[in-house]
Amino acid sequence: MVEDEELFSQIMHLCESKVEEFALLGYENVSAEEIWACVSSAYKELPPMHKIVNDILTLKINKYMNWIMLKMYKNSN
Repeated sequence: MVEDEELFSQIMHLCESKVEEFALLGYENVSAEEIWACVSSAYKELPPMHKIVNDILTLKINKYMNWIMLKMYKNSN
């Protein structure tokens, strides 16, 4: 249980860094939770930590915006 909390804390720290990167690009209404939801939506089960780190750090704004649009369309129905 403690390991899960520590893992999640590390993941959120990475997501916060991605939020800061997106803010520098002019996208200021992005949250760490949304970054994690976007990245983790591709997983059926939790992959190794190095894959999670890579997926967060290489997330492009295009992929994030596409995910947001799909989420909006699904929620509108």
